[in-house]
Amino acid sequence: MSAEGRLIAGRYRLQQQIGSGAMGVVWQAIDERLHRTVAVKQLLLQPGYTPEETEEARQRSMREGRIAARLQHQNAICVFDVAEDEGQPVLVMEYLPSRSLASVIDEQGTLPPLQVARIGVQVASALAAAHMAGIVHRDLKPGNVLLGENDIAKITDFGISRAIGDVAVTKSGILAGTPAYLAPEVALGRDPAPASDVFSLGSTLYAAIEGGPPFGTDENAISLLHRVARGQFDPPRQAGPMTPALMQMLRPDPVDRPTMAQARDLLQAVLDGRPIPNASPSAGWQRPAASPPRTPPPAAATRVGPPSGSNPPTVVGSAVPAAEPAPRRNYRQAAMWVVAIVVAVLVGVLAANAFGDDSPQSQPAPTQAPAPSSAPAPAPSSAPATTSAAPTTSAAPTTTAKQPSSAELIAVVKKYYSLVPKKLDQAWELLGPKLRDQGKDRYEAFWKSIDDVTIIGDPVRSGANVVVTLQFTKKGKEIVEQHVLGMVATPDGDPKINTDKRN
Repeated sequence: MSAEGRLIAGRYRLQQQIGSGAMGVVWQAIDERLHRTVAVKQLLLQPGYTPEETEEARQRSMREGRIAARLQHQNAICVFDVAEDEGQPVLVMEYLPSRSLASVIDEQGTLPPLQVARIGVQVASALAAAHMAGIVHRDLKPGNVLLGENDIAKITDFGISRAIGDVAVTKSGILAGTPAYLAPEVALGRDPAPASDVFSLGSTLYAAIEGGPPFGTDENAISLLHRVARGQFDPPRQAGPMTPALMQMLRPDPVDRPTMAQARDLLQAVLDGRPIPNASPSAGWQRPAASPPRTPPPAAATRVGPPSGSNPPTVVGSAVPAAEPAPRRNYRQAAMWVVAIVVAVLVGVLAANAFGDDSPQSQPAPTQAPAPSSAPAPAPSSAPATTSAAPTTSAAPTTTAKQPSSAELIAVVKKYYSLVPKKLDQAWELLGPKLRDQGKDRYEAFWKSIDDVTIIGDPVRSGANVVVTLQFTKKGKEIVEQHVLGMVATPDGDPKINTDKRN
């Protein structure tokens, strides 16, 4: 299979070599039976293999075909056939005119955050489907993400993927995966799980934005593995709106990470310009069903002991219970309530006409400020505070307070974070009543513990709130957080920061 023009399995005509890796060589070929272009992957055997090692490599290739054929998704390269050539298996796959994300990074250095988010949404969609099918990729990296025309991205190379319930053929003591993109728990020797793919996807997207993986690169694989196992890396500096999503995907503890489906939703929120939610993985992590079916897991998420001779799975959770059917509505009772409401409204109108201007308008009670917390501002509420107004009558003139524009709200937020933590007297003047309720002494005590704070990317208005990503520096350590600031306006229309909620 070294020369162009060879015919494989009586139907696949090789045209040109388009790629190679540790496990095989990939050719562009023509399926002469269906008259379509395909990719043919040839098993690559290293010189000096023993018969046992040759058989192991052959089993690995067959397993890749079985696993990949189970996954049918628009953002995953499809496997059409597993054929044989001179007694060795070859995989016949979908051909995508493309470049790998790795080659794009090598050529361009870095990619814009929104372009990376668009790639990430597609890859996460395919991997979420893989996890539902019981497949863990185990070697996600820029080289396995293909970028085609029309901004399409597809995941490929399930060569070391492992299906739950499938037989592992990697030799004991050999670590599967690329060290720079491994999850910390895998570097510590645990079995890869869906949460490990989430971390590897975060590392891949991090590399596309920052120009290199979170833990760097090192020719000494052991040294690199030690850094990965510690799970400590520099927060991204160029990610802008992608920062909160990356920081969730790169959480050191797999239990704290979002599921792959949640990661897809986080990345989609970045594309849509929406606030990034804080994913709740405890409600979503579950081991996909294996074949044949096993005994269902217990209701609560637990860590279970490993079977004899294997590494423990990282996280096992419970399936989400089916929703109870909605109760039937009593339409007769509903109709009676509607009639009662209409009668009450008519009575109210008649009473209002009878008493006229002699009755003052009722006003809502002031909102109670929440108790302070250890965050940069007290425990917040995203709703702005309401204030009592003096009683008015219909004869009194009415005035409408000026409503600040989005640009004015964002300008105040930027000004505020340019003042803290050094110019606290000026910063205090930009706070609304709820944040002032904590007291200035408590406010100053917090900010004196912060060395510096920087806004990452541009703040975004969302209704009455402004969403901002912040990088705090405290005792030399950098922490990235997303905050939702509730905004209010004075009677003169000057915007103030009234609440602060960490997302």
